[in-house]
Amino acid sequence: MRIALHEVTKGKKGHALPATSLEIETGHARFVLVETELRPTVLGLIATGRMRPDSGEVTIDGARNAKELRRRTALVDAPEVSDPHPGVTLAAVVGEELMFAGLPATPVHARRWLNDIGFGELAAQPIGTIKPSVRVRVMAELAVLRDDVEGFVLVSPDRHGGRPEGWWRIATEFADRGFAVLVIVGGSAAAVIERLPEALETDYPSNATVPVRPLADVTGQTALLPQADPVAEPAEDPVAEPVEAPEPDGDQDSVVERAERDETPRSEEPGEPDPAGDRVSSRSPSASSLNDPGEASDEPDPAAEPPVVDTDTGPHADTDTDPTNGAER
Repeated sequence: MRIALHEVTKGKKGHALPATSLEIETGHARFVLVETELRPTVLGLIATGRMRPDSGEVTIDGARNAKELRRRTALVDAPEVSDPHPGVTLAAVVGEELMFAGLPATPVHARRWLNDIGFGELAAQPIGTIKPSVRVRVMAELAVLRDDVEGFVLVSPDRHGGRPEGWWRIATEFADRGFAVLVIVGGSAAAVIERLPEALETDYPSNATVPVRPLADVTGQTALLPQADPVAEPAEDPVAEPVEAPEPDGDQDSVVERAERDETPRSEEPGEPDPAGDRVSSRSPSASSLNDPGEASDEPDPAAEPPVVDTDTGPHADTDTDPTNGAER
């Protein structure tokens, strides 16, 4: 699988996301440097087919197919979209993800799954207190439980602190297992990753903004893509795949609306966000996880059973969704 983004932008005059091009493919972990609070999430949504760019294009194996892209990729731990509420216990997060992967999802099954990957003793601990590298390991393992997922985008793991080497090497392990991995990071983390021995010794560029090969379709023929006019207003693509999306959650702002509000001068009107959707139930903490972090409850929270599922792709908000794949991010 190869995913290519060519000159994608979001928001009026690219305020939510300026023109960005990158490539990722099966068997490789790559990083891309994206600064500010909200742009990493916007890029993650676009790279996984959960948000339409205002200009540019996104292809998977040389074709423009947002539905296929959503089915085969996951969006992991994106702020404001798929990151669990910090007060929810690790077992509760695991249980919800097991359910969306079509697996048994009781508290017992969640603890058993955590035991299997070596973190059973952390089941009752709020995820907001989990060591960054452990958090990345757990969230990534949950993301690839679904049979269709061939790659994932991990958003801003450096915001949790810790040493970048820890979670970056976890990303490379998943690449060695045959997944396509993109990690969106800030400048400090990117500087560390670039100086790791494995990054210096490999002939494969770890930075996703360095093309693997020229943009190509599935036959291997180079595709020449027209350059966007820098002064022209982006036009709506007449052949873009229509995406059916649910009503946005009224309780939280759109990622793009927030980016526009933060980035756009007051005299300009914010651009309209693309409709999008993802499950968000793990963003609301249960009473037991907040009041008694030392003890996990076997009784499911009445307010969370069945979990509140806004859409089909994880605790993401305001994203384009595929109603046939409720486990995607």
